[in-house]
Amino acid sequence: MRTNRTTDNVPANPLAAVRNLGILAHVDAGKTTVTERILYATGTTHKRGEVHDGTTVTDFDPQERDRGITIFAAAVSCAWDGCWINLIDTPGHVDFADEVERSLRVLDGAVAVFDAVAGVEPQSESVWRQADRHGVPRIAFVNKMDRAGADLDAAVASIRERLHPAPLVVQLPIGAEDGFVGVVDLVRMRALVWSEESEAAEVRPVPDGLRDEALLRRRLLEEAVAERHAAALEEFCERETLSAATLASALRDLTRTGDGVVVLCGSAYRNRGIEPLLDAVVAYLPSPLDVPAVRGTWDGTEQERAADPAAPFAALAFKVNATATGRLTYLRVCSGTIEKGATVWDATARLTERIGRILRVQADRHAPLERALAGDIVAVVGLKSARAGSTLCDAGAPLVLEPPNVAEPVVSVAVEARRRADADRLASALGRLTEEDPSLVVRTDPETGQTVLSGMGELHLEVAVEKLRQAQGIDVSVGRPRVALRETVVRGVSGVLYRHVKQDGGAGQFAHVLLDVEPVEPVESVEPAESSDSGFAFRSVVVGGRVPQEYIRAVEAGCRDALAEGPLGGHPVTGLRVTLTDGATHPKDSSEMAFRTAGRLGLREALRVCAMRLLEPVVEVTVTVPEEAVGGVLGDLAARRGRVSGQAARAGTAVVTATVPLAELFGYATRLRSRTQGRGTFTTRPAGYAPAPGAVPSPAPAG
Repeated sequence: MRTNRTTDNVPANPLAAVRNLGILAHVDAGKTTVTERILYATGTTHKRGEVHDGTTVTDFDPQERDRGITIFAAAVSCAWDGCWINLIDTPGHVDFADEVERSLRVLDGAVAVFDAVAGVEPQSESVWRQADRHGVPRIAFVNKMDRAGADLDAAVASIRERLHPAPLVVQLPIGAEDGFVGVVDLVRMRALVWSEESEAAEVRPVPDGLRDEALLRRRLLEEAVAERHAAALEEFCERETLSAATLASALRDLTRTGDGVVVLCGSAYRNRGIEPLLDAVVAYLPSPLDVPAVRGTWDGTEQERAADPAAPFAALAFKVNATATGRLTYLRVCSGTIEKGATVWDATARLTERIGRILRVQADRHAPLERALAGDIVAVVGLKSARAGSTLCDAGAPLVLEPPNVAEPVVSVAVEARRRADADRLASALGRLTEEDPSLVVRTDPETGQTVLSGMGELHLEVAVEKLRQAQGIDVSVGRPRVALRETVVRGVSGVLYRHVKQDGGAGQFAHVLLDVEPVEPVESVEPAESSDSGFAFRSVVVGGRVPQEYIRAVEAGCRDALAEGPLGGHPVTGLRVTLTDGATHPKDSSEMAFRTAGRLGLREALRVCAMRLLEPVVEVTVTVPEEAVGGVLGDLAARRGRVSGQAARAGTAVVTATVPLAELFGYATRLRSRTQGRGTFTTRPAGYAPAPGAVPSPAPAG
């Protein structure tokens, strides 16, 4: 019989008993299986869903079940040990990193899942860095301990070396690979053993053969905790040991401050290690009361909203989903209380909206609620204007919360309806796609008139096009993928004078600016893809008040406007510093608009005489192949202009890491399968931009 600790008297959502939790990992590390086992262990589901059977709760989209991967972040809820857990299962593929970004914006904690054989994989590192940026506390779960080659110590070493946290290992595995049957709980010094006959863990004394090893690891854990926690250090110095209560309290504090990461292990597929993982979620990860109050602005004034049901209402929309029953908007309620039928203010669009229904989400199933309190994650029906990133609030206490960052797309395809009658339907369907997924961008090519769909990768666009075909019933044709190029300055220019003078009756426009343009850094270095502002710097060295401060800001805004189209091919410009060295004003005709126009046109003129170069997106590729196929794979990567940066052996396979231009990877999956008889796999993650071949710098300006 399955035993759980959901209890019948779960509090009616008090803040201290809420955990808003995300599951993060590299693709195929077992995130969805962990989620399924959590739902099963808590009694939320009565049958264990399997990814390979297409029976999972969270991967409910037909494409997810066909492809066997998580594409869309899915929210579910469950109860454990008196706590209510809102859980979001996030995608692991790099093309859907924007789904992870939006989810992290509303989470209080996360479980990072790692493969016990592979350790830290490329996308594991990427999502870890995303969580770092959002300050989301994490615990680590080393999964697949029953696989051949599984090694907890090696996985922990890779976590320490590649992610740089302080891993605090609280379990010791009992058995290895196929013989993995349980763990030693180093905090309470007991054994938890799972048998084939029972789905619940049996609590036993520590096995004699592991007692010395368990005592040694408990000692190492105490020392690591005492080194980082003042109260634990005081007790350790007095008693030369730590009590289980002190150790648990210190682990909780270190997790929530980010000074340590609790590490557990198990095998989700075999249902081993899930109950201790749930205990760790409740014990160590924060509730909404433990995280800082959200910050927002209104009319230039910064405000804070604590997670208090009695405070003015404020919520952040982080996901929009069009369903057959209506438009669902997913909210994290940051403060206050919202009730069914209430009227709210969309502070982002500055419109009034009405909440038709409030729903508790269980992936693709929903249960109605009368109200939602601060700290909760729910979906609402009835909102017409809200988008991912919109702030909903009390009209009497307006506030705009910082929206999630949206990454710039790197791959584009032309799409058109095969039937002329579907043209209008296609435009409407593309609009709904971009509402649901802000990382998709639709534009019209000014030269060809084609509709261009841009996204985060080839798979991202494949999924979007397939959604048009399946969900909308539109037969579309798709062009060859193209990457998003950038332009950068190789050699700058000094003293470009631009005079903007316009007089057509009434008040005129007058602005003179003198600009210097130079590269920010050597073009051979890689520009971080995730930083939209790091590729441009602006400064003013104007003296004597020749250009007032408000006009200097207008010049900077104009220069930013000019970055949208470069002189080589109309691509965005990055990697430059603009210095305003001098200027002139007119007592009547100068204005911010005039100086913004002068900044825009002046920088465009300066870029035309700079030496420019094209940049193309590059990715770090990790290829896992049988050892006998390494030679062919290396040759293929070299032919694709790849630069190999590492090679290692792992459990009878070879792992090759290389940096390859994104444009060279179109169709690589098919090529790799044919070279390795279907046994080769690869993953990618963005690595920035690098000089494109054949993009010879334009000649330096004469004089």
